[in-house]
Amino acid sequence: MLVPAGSAAAPPGLPPAADLQRDGLAMARSGQPLVVLYSQNGCGWCEQARSYLVPMAAGSDAAALFRQVDLDADTPLTDFGGQRTTQRAFAAAQQVRFTPTVVVYGPRGERIGEAIVGMRLPDFYALYIEQAIAVAREQLKPQH
Repeated sequence: MLVPAGSAAAPPGLPPAADLQRDGLAMARSGQPLVVLYSQNGCGWCEQARSYLVPMAAGSDAAALFRQVDLDADTPLTDFGGQRTTQRAFAAAQQVRFTPTVVVYGPRGERIGEAIVGMRLPDFYALYIEQAIAVAREQLKPQH
């Protein structure tokens, strides 16, 4: 596949964030959190992060929804509140400045836990993500 020079299109792998409001409704029904990889064009560490996240996202039994937001892309995006924006503007509003950054969200767009910034100890990266998802799923369980 050829990508035009200067294009900030996301490499294949994770679905791009397009409608976070719709994703939030799906999350509320399923109890799944949303894992967002903030990436950018030419980020080698982002490729490595994707290599861990794509297998986690595969299959219908995934523990979370997964999306990608590109800091350098003006791709249209609907945020959790239904406002139209771009991936670049959404990342800026979320104060994400470094890539890769992984943030776990609840259905209303609330952050759950700490952002995972960079590739802290690549040997344990998948474990960090799995733990963040487990904490989020626990917090999202219905309260009786």
